[in-house]
This record gives sequence, structure tokens and C-alpha cells, in this order.
Amino acid sequence: MNIKRVGNVILAVKDLDKSIKFYNEIIGLPIKQQRRAWVDLGSKGALLSLHPASLTATHFGTSIENGIAIGFIVGDVKSAVEELRSKGVKIYRDVVDREAGKNAIILDPDDYMISLFEPDFKDKDQQTGGYQGFTPV
Repeated sequence: MNIKRVGNVILAVKDLDKSIKFYNEIIGLPIKQQRRAWVDLGSKGALLSLHPASLTATHFGTSIENGIAIGFIVGDVKSAVEELRSKGVKIYRDVVDREAGKNAIILDPDDYMISLFEPDFKDKDQQTGGYQGFTPV
């Protein structure tokens, strides 16, 4: 086996339209490709793919119970959390300082955990600049 990279992270969601609105309009991930029951979001690196959970089986087991989290790197985690809080997004854990940087966790419409991470590089030139929260400054 010769794996080149992670292609996508796939989430089974209860309400595809609600999840598209969350990830595209609130988080700001661009829609790369959309089909009837499958949506790919993102522009670089791994894609976030959404598809409806089974119509015949109950959707259960949020990431809080099973430990799955999606991680996004942001330029300013505090402003990202403030922006998302103002849009009604559930904050699971507010900003905390870690050795490697600042981190917060929010919840999507299906209670999947999303980790927001602001790296704390000693050499600030290494850190991706020009971003505050989810949008360019």
C-alpha cells in the first residue's frame, strides 16, 4: 500500500441541508462538488465530505461519545469563537492555552466536535498570517 495523503473526512449527517449551511455559510468552507446525496467541501488538502445518515436507521453516537473530532487551524481562535458564538454555534469548550497554541471546541448540527487551533510558533513568521477567525483580515 502506498498512501499519498488523506483524501477526505466523511461525516454522516442527519440533515444534509442544515450541515451544508453550517459548514459552507457559517464555517466558510467552499463547496467543491455537490451531488444529490454527497457534498465535498474545501479547497486545499483533505476535503470534508457530507452525506445523509441512513434513512432507515436511527442516527446516534455523536463524536462526544465516540471521540471523533475535526480539526481546523485558524489565525485567531478567540475571534473565531466570538464570530461563531454570535452566529449561534454551540461552544463545547472555550479557548484554552496549550503548550503548542490556543484551542477551542465547537459543535456542528450533529454534535460532531470541531477543534479550532491557533498554533503558537516561537518564530511568528512560520505561522500562517493574514487571517483572523475564519476570514481574511
